[in-house]
Amino acid sequence: MNALICSSKGCREPAKWQLRWNNPKLHEPERRKTWLACDQHRERLSEFLDTRGFLRETEPVV
Repeated sequence: MNALICSSKGCREPAKWQLRWNNPKLHEPERRKTWLACDQHRERLSEFLDTRGFLRETEPVV
């Protein structure tokens, strides 16, 4: 199985969080896209999505 890697540009750390989001202008309300985040980039990626009104939920990687 391949390791899940953080989605932050240039980061190669293992992902510990799933940032589940959608763009309401493009996606149905129930659709979710996922960015992965390490502990270091979780806040920054979450803020990016939340500022745009895209962040729906944050869950640990299982």
